[in-house]
Amino acid sequence: MRSYYRPIAQLDPCRPPHARPLAGGWAWFDRAERLTRGGAEMVSAEDIPRDVLERLTAPRAPIAGLTWDAPRLMGILNVTPDSFSDGGQFHAPEAALAQAKAMAEAGADLIDVGGESTRPGALPVAVSDEIARTAPVIAAIRQVLGTPISIDTRKADVAQAAIEAGGTLVNDVSGFTFDAALAPYCAGARLPVCVMHAQGDPQTMQDAPSYDDVTLDVYDFLAGRIDALVAQGIPRAAIIVDPGIGFGKTQAHNLTLLSRLSVFHGLGCPILLGASRKKFIGTISGAPEASDRMPGSVAVALAGIAQGVQIIRAHDVRATRAAMQLWRAATTGAA
Repeated sequence: MRSYYRPIAQLDPCRPPHARPLAGGWAWFDRAERLTRGGAEMVSAEDIPRDVLERLTAPRAPIAGLTWDAPRLMGILNVTPDSFSDGGQFHAPEAALAQAKAMAEAGADLIDVGGESTRPGALPVAVSDEIARTAPVIAAIRQVLGTPISIDTRKADVAQAAIEAGGTLVNDVSGFTFDAALAPYCAGARLPVCVMHAQGDPQTMQDAPSYDDVTLDVYDFLAGRIDALVAQGIPRAAIIVDPGIGFGKTQAHNLTLLSRLSVFHGLGCPILLGASRKKFIGTISGAPEASDRMPGSVAVALAGIAQGVQIIRAHDVRATRAAMQLWRAATTGAA
């Protein structure tokens, strides 16, 4: 029976001499939860197999010029008329450029541009429309900002147009399963990628999501997609993983994944957490309007950072950056 190891992430400055660094970052661990599909038990770090321990501890290679010695912030820029939280606000190119500038000034390390809503129930967008929404905006951003830009798309033609306009990274919510041409394009262009887990497509993913074990099922999917991308020529060092909070998951699934995020360090890739303004945050915090979910989104982001998550994808960049700075000061004892 396969074993999975979830390091118990610690942040206390009083660190035992035998503690191991978590992914070469700010957290450490000296114990782990060994998970199987039959149960779980606590083990010491010394009991973790050497190859697994190496992946859990090794520093991640820089991607898009970003290092992972501190958590990084990805600002969300939806140039769509129908995204669940900010649909229509930045559909006009001028508004999109102004928002990109504002996010960069507020501390975004990366800007994620998307031209197709992937909210539950969303319909597909034609390639030509998606390109028309994203490529000109990316070109305009690139003229004034040096911030890395990711293109949030499932389609090879959209990705190519975005990269030619000045994009840096491809972020595919389908885990590179929607368009068979996308991974070979990224490999040929030597692009870093983010591979996300989703159960089903946006139209159907929230109908009745179910898992045998959501944590291990998502882990196995991401491990399989990493292997597939590596086989197509994308190095593991150029891959970011995203467990896909809210994509084919119930509230219980989301909370389980959030409580066990550190297990995904075993994949040997930086982890991206995209929970900003999601429905479960509104349900738990009593904020039915997505625009009122900033405090809950920040709380979830900090919980992810405490487990060593390297990238936070956020709508509310200024508030999230301020929270990250204060979190770091409070946990390290230095501003």
